Parts: sequence; structure tokens; C-alpha cells
Amino acid sequence: MSIENLYSIYQQYPSVQTDTRKLKKNDLFFALKGGNFNGNTFVKQAIEAGAGYAVIDEKEYEIPGKTFLVDDVLTALQQLAKYHREKFGASPAEFKQVPFIAVTGSNGKTTTKELIHAVLSTTYKTYTTEGNLNNHIGVPLTLLKIKADAEMAVIEMGANHQKEIAGYCEYAQPTHGLITNAGKAHLEGFGGIEGVRKGKGELYDYLREHQGTAFVMWDYDYLHEMSKGISGIIKYGTGGDAHLIGKALQSDPFLEIEIIQGLDEKKISTHLVGEYNLPNVLAAITIGKFFNVPEKQIRSAIENYMPSNSRSQLINKDSNQVVLDAYNANPSSMKLAIENFAKLKADNKVLLLGGMMELGEESLKEHEAIIELIKQYKWKNVVLVGGDFLKIKHPFEQFENSVQAGEWLRKQGFQNTHLLVKGSRSMQMEKVLERSYSG
Repeated sequence: MSIENLYSIYQQYPSVQTDTRKLKKNDLFFALKGGNFNGNTFVKQAIEAGAGYAVIDEKEYEIPGKTFLVDDVLTALQQLAKYHREKFGASPAEFKQVPFIAVTGSNGKTTTKELIHAVLSTTYKTYTTEGNLNNHIGVPLTLLKIKADAEMAVIEMGANHQKEIAGYCEYAQPTHGLITNAGKAHLEGFGGIEGVRKGKGELYDYLREHQGTAFVMWDYDYLHEMSKGISGIIKYGTGGDAHLIGKALQSDPFLEIEIIQGLDEKKISTHLVGEYNLPNVLAAITIGKFFNVPEKQIRSAIENYMPSNSRSQLINKDSNQVVLDAYNANPSSMKLAIENFAKLKADNKVLLLGGMMELGEESLKEHEAIIELIKQYKWKNVVLVGGDFLKIKHPFEQFENSVQAGEWLRKQGFQNTHLLVKGSRSMQMEKVLERSYSG
């Protein structure tokens, strides 16, 4: 395969697509393979639907003048992304030099990425990961969306096993990076909490080796240790010798923060639910300040940011208030969400929690710990749904899935009640609300 020839095709058809259902005219279609599908078999359909060109790895699906044959489509996609990325940083660069900021971590990386994007976009032409396209397909697709007018790029990187972040860094080549935290997420793939830190720390390893800059949450001692040796470290946190210091003034329900050091704008209100979002906000402020975004614009961007996609959303349903945080869950984020919800000044509070996935041998123990945590507080009702919650004896309501939980909720007829809805993505806990409030 000639990467130069493939790049020439990409320049003619710069809109890349991997799903024929989302295909637009003149897209460049990459015929990826998965466990249950072979993208090569959709190539004829893609071309007929208006795709300008298709990248394939099975010769029998060639269409003269419309297909580009490679050894492996996924590898070609990643190599193309790397080749394009290097146009922004090669010497001499074809495009202007652009900071590429990588964001990873166990909790909060998508919210942090979106806050950073909101802040930087006030001043720079900024490209970022759409939604949570943060895996081995999403990262290269994000890179290939970055145009020559870019002034900033913010790349989210998700991972559930060792060497994954290292692989993304090889073609994203970040100049700056941020690890939100390294908590109890994907324990099965990483092999425990130390494995999580090693895996997430691959971003620091890359920055260390390439004289990059790390933005470090200085409250977390383990990040001190992990970031040692990086040439540029910018610290943020709630105290100590951090460059930017802030604290939560209140989070009932929305987070309001006070900046103690590093910013003249002292008070910033948000539309984010939960004090656990404080590090995410401080990270965005720190990066905005580092890149000379005017302080009033930093504040405005954060105050105007509205969470979506089931992440720390506050939803009013009749006389009830729902905290919907159902995009994902792990022991760390679940604990923080429960503790924050318990602090709310409200009489009638209901928990609806879905099982946590990818915890391996630790799963049963971690679910038991969550149940013990719940017992420490007073609730109107507690509903536990699916996963390993089903394997544990407890005094709470229990259902196999979110649809059943939604039926239960619909029958309760709650009024003037606060509800927390949270669970791993596969539990689809947002369906609790769809079921209970439909019709």
C-alpha cells in the first residue's frame, strides 16, 4: 500500500465514513470488519449510495476506479490518520503547527474534553472528538476530521487494556496531555488498579519521551509519581503548590466554584451536577489559561456549557428532579455520584442504579461495597438493576433490566422527588425514564 496514494484519494474525498447507514455523497468509505460483519460486502452498496471511493482489503470486491486495495482496512485507516496528523507537525509542516491535547482517564474524560473544547473554541479554531469516539476507530476518525485551518485539537482516548493508549499516541502524537484520574474502571482488562494506572500512564510516557506538557490534577498523589520526568507540568487542584487552585462553593444541584489562585475571575457557576465535576472544570480553566484564552471568555464558556448525552444532566419531570448520569459507571464514579446525591438538601431521594461492567474478579466485591455505601444513607427508595447486583442479597428493590425498573417507577407516581439514575452503558438506564414517563 502506498500511503501517499491513499492520502491523495483522501484529499479528494476528505469526509471519511465507516458505516453505510450514515454515508453521504462523496464520502471516503473504509470497509472495516467486525465480529459479525465484513465491510467489504457493503462496498457496492456504498458506491451506489454516492461514496466517492472505498478502501477495501478483499480483492474480489474491487470496483475499477472506485476502490483502493490494502492489506488491512483498519491498519490503513490508522496509518492514514498518522500521515495526516504529521502534516501539522512535520518540519517543514504542510499545515501550521497545532497543539494536540490528549485527554484520558477513568472518569470524566468526555466532560473534561467538552469543557476544554468549549473554552478553547472561544479563541481558536478547535477540532475535537465527537461524542465518545475515543477507541481504535474513533481516534483515527477524529484525526481525519481535522482540517488545515485548525489551531487546536483535543483528542479523547478511551482504553480498557494495556498498550491501547500507547497505540493511540503513535498516530495522534499529542503535544499536551491530561489524565483526569486513574480509578476503578475496566479492572478486568487492566488487571487491577495498578494496571489501570500503568495503562493510563502510557500517555505520560509518550509526553515524557517527546518533551510534551502534562496538565496534572495535583490533589492526586499517584499522578505526582506517574508524571515525574515530564519536561512541562502544569498543576491544578484544590490546594498545595498548584498553579491554579479552586474549590467547590456548592453543588445543590449545580456546581459553583471559587478560584483561589491563578485566575482573576473568582466565581464560576456551571450547569454540571455534582462536586465530582470540580476537577473537570479546573482542568478546562487551566488549559484555557495556559493557551492565553481571555479570562472572561473562559468563564463564559464554562457557564454556558450544557451537559448532554446522559452525563451529569439535571432533568425536570413533572414535579420531580432527575439526575441522569447513565452514560457509564464504575466503582469510583458510582461512589462519587451516590455521595454527592446524598448531600442534596431534599427529603425524598430515590436511587436507581444499574450494574457495573468489566470489573473481572473484583466485580462481586465492588458491587457489595456499593450496597454497603447505600446503607449508610437514608433514601425514600433504592432500586438495583441487573449485573452482579442480582447475585447479592440486599434489602432493596431489584430488577433484571431497566425496562422492568421503568415500569416500577411509572407505578409509584412520585411527586416532589429527587432521583439519581446511573449505571454502565450496557444497562441502558436512561430507559428507566423513557419507560416511566412515556405516554
